[in-house]
Amino acid sequence: MTDTTNAPQNLSAIDFLRTRSLANVVQAEIERMIIDGELKPNERVNENGLSQRLGVSRGPIREACSALAAMGLIEIIPNRGFFIRALTNDEAQDLSEARAGVFGCMAMILAERITDAQIGILRALLARMDEIVKLGDVHVYYPVNLEFHKQITHMAGNNRLELIYQSFVRELHIQRYRALSSHDVLHISNEEHRAIVDALEARDPIRSLIAARTHILNGIVRTRRAGQPTGT
Repeated sequence: MTDTTNAPQNLSAIDFLRTRSLANVVQAEIERMIIDGELKPNERVNENGLSQRLGVSRGPIREACSALAAMGLIEIIPNRGFFIRALTNDEAQDLSEARAGVFGCMAMILAERITDAQIGILRALLARMDEIVKLGDVHVYYPVNLEFHKQITHMAGNNRLELIYQSFVRELHIQRYRALSSHDVLHISNEEHRAIVDALEARDPIRSLIAARTHILNGIVRTRRAGQPTGT
């Protein structure tokens, strides 16, 4: 249930909830703009420009930017405003290595408890990505890729590890998206996905850990080749 006890005194509870809902929609759109590269690293968020573009007041935009700052996608600079966060090479490396370790651990856990039905879900996502690879369209592939990883982390059944993993995912969205920018990379990425599912279907924890961790580590190499992130 949404907490309305802290709603501004001049707003009714319904108005407050409506404002929060609008901020969520604005947040999703700004996050999409960041991932798609419409908003560049280190770029200042133009609140007036977004207000006109999205047809909302600056209030929901500021609330959305504050939420995205908590997620690590935006940086708040006092007296200057909101800026799109640019990860340094060292920050991206640390986050990616941590993500690789957590993802590998969750795949290892899942291998010990995965059901045939869950394997079917992962196989269906693999088949969907195979079809998208033929199109070579990263815009279509990326959301399915995210869902594949999300399913594995959710199926593992460890809420604490899932929360940690998703925090890494948010901060690394831009780098992961751009690392999947060519047709050949999409094909390689999904072959690595297939190796993970094969290991899970074999109910082999060590093989699953290695396949999952290797997939993320290979992604670090692909990110470097894509020239991301910029910064030192």
